[in-house]
Amino acid sequence: MTEQNEEPLEESPEEPVVRTGAEQPWDPEDLAVAEGRDPTPANVERARKELERDGPAAIERTVP
Repeated sequence: MTEQNEEPLEESPEEPVVRTGAEQPWDPEDLAVAEGRDPTPANVERARKELERDGPAAIERTVP
């Protein structure tokens, strides 16, 4: 068995890039389905109001 010299890992000075579901555009229909609801007119309207009121936070609660 041979030993290998292990070099220490170089630390990156940059912060890692973390993506979330809210970084892309969402339609009310998409939010309704992501919440496990059928995209009925009532559910789509509820999701539309939620997106208007909460913005990206509405998505983050459902799709982190």
